Amino acid sequence: MSLIDDLNWRYACKWMNGAKVDEEKLDIILETIRLAPTSIGMQLFKVIVVKKDEELKTIYEKAAPRQHMIPGCSHLLVFAAYTDFDEKDITDYTDRLGKARGTEGEELEFYKKKYIEYAATMDRESIPEWMAKQTYIVMAYATIAAAGLGIDCTPVEGFDPGAVDEILNLREKGLRSTLLLPLGYRDKDVDRSIGLAKVRKSKEDIFIFL
Repeated sequence: MSLIDDLNWRYACKWMNGAKVDEEKLDIILETIRLAPTSIGMQLFKVIVVKKDEELKTIYEKAAPRQHMIPGCSHLLVFAAYTDFDEKDITDYTDRLGKARGTEGEELEFYKKKYIEYAATMDRESIPEWMAKQTYIVMAYATIAAAGLGIDCTPVEGFDPGAVDEILNLREKGLRSTLLLPLGYRDKDVDRSIGLAKVRKSKEDIFIFL
């Protein structure tokens, strides 16, 4: 299928049937997340891959009781942004940059100084929101990748982040949950949303050409 066909095929799956996504396809989705763009390329997030039934049940019952696709999903991706951003993150990034591109010496120090100066101009109170936005970008890529593989997924904001953080001990790791993405396969016997017409604005109502 084409990309547009994939996007027309996918929908907000409400119920999943418990079938498992094979590891090869899961790896493609995870690699898509790894390769997705983020601001300054720093990837200030982690993705926790939850597949144990017991943990899925706990998250469903304690943090997302209205998200009925979670108990039947194959894997639950928990997107978690860093709780803070400092010079060490910049150093880690410039180290990766140096190794990937063979950059060293004065040139590498130039990049490090540039990013440190950029970070110094940022409003500290806005940094958590900025880092959270990066998880939305990579989640969108994961959603598209899943559709291309014929895997259902539903981006979830309607959950209790504090409860998820506690269940997965995220705060101890310097993380806070921002989004959930259950992966799996639609339950055709239960999900009444299957086959419903997609409701979207027209191109004329969305795009402004200048």
